Amino acid sequence: METKNKKKFDAVGFMREQRKTLSEKLTKMTKSEIIDYFERKGSENKVRPRG
Repeated sequence: METKNKKKFDAVGFMREQRKTLSEKLTKMTKSEIIDYFERKGSENKVRPRG
C-alpha cells in the first residue's frame, strides 16, 4: 500500500537517531557520570508538564 502524503517530519526516524546518539555518549561514561549527566539534563529542561 502506498502513502499518498509525504511526511515532513519522521518521528520514528528522529527517535532512533536520538537513541543512537545518546547510547554512544553513555557507553563512554561511568555510572556516576551517567547519573550526573541526567541530573544536569533534567534541570536544563525548561518545559514542565501540566496536569
